[in-house]
Amino acid sequence: MALTDRAIGEIKAMIQAGDLQPGDRLPPEGELSERLGLSRSSLREAVKALEAMRVLDVRRGDGTYVTSLEPRLLLEAMSFVLDFHQSHAVLEVFEVRRILETSSAALAADHATPEQVAGLRESLAASRAASDIEDLVEHDRDFHARIADSTGNGYLAGLLGTVSDKTVRARIWRGLTQDRAVDKTLAEHEAIIAAIETGNSELARALMLVHVAGVEDWLHANVDDSTGQVAEPESVEPESAEPDEPEGADGTGLEGAGVSGHRAR
Repeated sequence: MALTDRAIGEIKAMIQAGDLQPGDRLPPEGELSERLGLSRSSLREAVKALEAMRVLDVRRGDGTYVTSLEPRLLLEAMSFVLDFHQSHAVLEVFEVRRILETSSAALAADHATPEQVAGLRESLAASRAASDIEDLVEHDRDFHARIADSTGNGYLAGLLGTVSDKTVRARIWRGLTQDRAVDKTLAEHEAIIAAIETGNSELARALMLVHVAGVEDWLHANVDDSTGQVAEPESVEPESAEPDEPEGADGTGLEGAGVSGHRAR
């Protein structure tokens, strides 16, 4: 085992044993290197690596501290990896999202509090009032994040947040180009909330599967086979002053859903 790897393992063991708690400051470099029987250079390399993993926080002129070790923080490294792959593996990312989202909805139905359900309804209301597609997708991200938080599983919520962030661009293009995508999304959110509120985990799982799979179906039809990237529209024309709006599930058009300024094609 390389000395740096050994140093990483030793610091990790100290955290796991409780010798170092979240927020604790590491002993001075000389003291720690002597304690672990490692050179200062090996220890420095280990600290750099653990800082990149968000396990340690190096504060210049102050010292090195253990971070909060919260799941979302530790999972940031995954975001870095996905940045390298999303351009040609967006469908695979969506497959992972589908697996996580369906489980998240089912767990939320089992664990969500009345206050959390009320928060989901607030998120849906904000989506209906969205001024454009980009705003709508931001509220969509909030909606799914709230469901994940309702599960009580911080690691699941962290994984979902990381994966979901890598699908935003595709979701925006779908909203801009697919007929009635906005109305469909809002209606599906409403149904998912109802299933979570009644504690019907299997129905929540099934509704979420349909919801996420709808975006996947659109992607399969719009991914360029030669590049693996989403075929994006060259331009999006603004709506005319008196647009012919498609009816939504509640009898309203896109304006009634709160989204304006773009024509879904």
